[in-house]
Amino acid sequence: MHNPLSYDQPRPQSTWHHPPAFAPLPIAELLLDVVRPRVGPGGREWLERAVADLRPSLDRDAFAGAFTLSARRVGKALLALSGEELTRLQGSGVTWTLTGWGVDELSRSMLLLRAAAALPPREFETLVEECYGRGDSRERQAVLRSLALLPAADRFLALAVDACRTSIQPLFEAIACENPYPAAHFPELNFNQMVLKALFTGVALRRILGLEGRITTELRRMAADYASERRAAARSVPPDIDYVLGKERSPS
Repeated sequence: MHNPLSYDQPRPQSTWHHPPAFAPLPIAELLLDVVRPRVGPGGREWLERAVADLRPSLDRDAFAGAFTLSARRVGKALLALSGEELTRLQGSGVTWTLTGWGVDELSRSMLLLRAAAALPPREFETLVEECYGRGDSRERQAVLRSLALLPAADRFLALAVDACRTSIQPLFEAIACENPYPAAHFPELNFNQMVLKALFTGVALRRILGLEGRITTELRRMAADYASERRAAARSVPPDIDYVLGKERSPS
């Protein structure tokens, strides 16, 4: 994975609190509990068998098959979490929304967490990079949305930054939107570039978690230059850019 030259930049202090370090298996079990009632009998049977095949040690071939087949076996329905599920997730430290994830993405996240518990750190890092590098768009989305849940998540910084370069909008949104990873881990330049790309592609800034604590003088300058260029070209300027510029209290 290509390493951006900006990794050695200091990360600014902010009011954004990093996600906690999660114990993989308890979170995997919690995600499995969310997936189960959303799939039919055949899908549940496949899911239970896939999980059983990963115990007590992880078979890489069995994992790869389950990760790839998740969409076909459990479906892609969007999550709409119940109050009880939200309470359980928040109580476990998952304080950001998972509403809008697909059931297949949640299933894949559960599988990644099980792999994290079963493999040595370096092998797991390689596995995550392979899932992303060889996966289709939805598999890559699942990896990106899972990053904040994974142990030692900062080791996946290169992968996350690289994802921001994609021209596939859902893939960009998987890392940039409703995801605590960038605010917690991105160096200043990479975070600022992500925010500018969000403005350019029409992503509402309220979807960028932790933005308030990552607004710096440099980000304001970059946003002001972008707005000036848009106006000079007689193009519209995203209204929520005023939040970055300090003219609004919060994006709407």
